[in-house]
Amino acid sequence: MKTLKDLRVGETGVVVKLHSDGAIKRRIMDMGITKGTEIYIRKVAPLGDPIELNLRGYELSLRKADAEKIEIK
Repeated sequence: MKTLKDLRVGETGVVVKLHSDGAIKRRIMDMGITKGTEIYIRKVAPLGDPIELNLRGYELSLRKADAEKIEIK
């Protein structure tokens, strides 16, 4: 299983599934990360956390702990 955390800067992935439940899953979905969404890794912070993503026409910063719950292909 490949997660969003495994992608490198400049790579793109498509969301397959969210491996979370309850409030965390709802928060991730409210940010626009849903099944079938294409996500581009734009930057990674100097210490590795957070990562900056481009999706649905906007930029989003996401912690690696949340990124590892997002399965991609």
